[in-house]
Amino acid sequence: MIYLFWLSIVVILYSYFGYPAILWLLTKTERKKGRGDQVRTDKSLPKVSLLISAYNEERTIEDKILNSLKLKYPKKLLEIVVVSDGSVDRTDQIVTNYAGKGIILRSYGGRIGKTACINKAVPLAEGDIIVFSDANSKYDRNTLRELVKHFKDETVGFVTGFTRYISEKSDGVIDSVSLYSRIELFTKQLESTIGSCVGADGAVFAIRKPLYRELKDTDINDLVIPFMIIKQGYKGILEEKASCFEKTAKTARGEFYRQMRITNRTIRAIFNNRDLLNPFRFGLFSFQLFSHKICKLIVPFFLLILLLANIFLFSRGLFYSFTMFGQFLLYSLSFAGSLSSSSGNPSRLLSAARTFTVVNCAILFGWFKFFKGDTYTQWSICR
Repeated sequence: MIYLFWLSIVVILYSYFGYPAILWLLTKTERKKGRGDQVRTDKSLPKVSLLISAYNEERTIEDKILNSLKLKYPKKLLEIVVVSDGSVDRTDQIVTNYAGKGIILRSYGGRIGKTACINKAVPLAEGDIIVFSDANSKYDRNTLRELVKHFKDETVGFVTGFTRYISEKSDGVIDSVSLYSRIELFTKQLESTIGSCVGADGAVFAIRKPLYRELKDTDINDLVIPFMIIKQGYKGILEEKASCFEKTAKTARGEFYRQMRITNRTIRAIFNNRDLLNPFRFGLFSFQLFSHKICKLIVPFFLLILLLANIFLFSRGLFYSFTMFGQFLLYSLSFAGSLSSSSGNPSRLLSAARTFTVVNCAILFGWFKFFKGDTYTQWSICR
């Protein structure tokens, strides 16, 4: 039990702090070698196709279109395409109203799923660079320029921005779930410096069109597309200035189901592309994939092992009593955070505890759904 106790602590701490610390040390070495930000902007901009995935987005699609039309990018070099997955509300009608302003609608009936729609839309896109976006994400005006400037580097295959999450319940206040986003952002910043990002942000990332490969309908596009690009010998980087804003799920339940679906599809993506874990073929990226994704995915199991081991070791001394109290405090704060979030805005501490618990519970259920054989090809709005 002592071995299991300490193994659990090592795995949990490594996943959230150890891996970023190792990356940080590696970035210091890279900078000493002079491998900093060497990408320059270029006056010759490429043709860009902005693909906006939508399903029953009548409440948000017009704002997204207006936001896209205001982007600081030459109009003659920007193609804006709304990819509608069998929307049955007024989404398609609203998009059609903007046809005169160059907005293109590609509507696919039958609710075939986001990835299947992307498979159909990408070959029809005219841009040299494809930017993937969602109907409920609003871009900063300079986002496209910040994304595409990196493609002057011939080794770059994809560039990802990041999403700033805003609470539905408060006027412009960043929600607690962004704590996880900040950890993810910091990790991707370090990965970009020494090699390649492991994945992308599905609401804001760009790729070279010739590198796109048809995906399975069950694939999670913001992870599998980067995987395909890495396999072709290119790298992906994070651009910190390329950001978008998105409202979080209104409830912890909505966030739970969103994370569960993401986990299920992430596990399947890694399983189907497990050759990327071969360090003899993919070198440093294999280490990054294992540390960034797999270690995070197994944390819930080690949280359970840690709790059970601590119960058995509780009477062994003051230290184990203290760690038991720490775990009890964490889950108590999480429960309090859930209660306070339903009645108002919880404190940062309560929000962080709740987010940590909700996300790891969702990951655990995502594993259960994976072993059960459940797949997700469609996406829905979490509220």
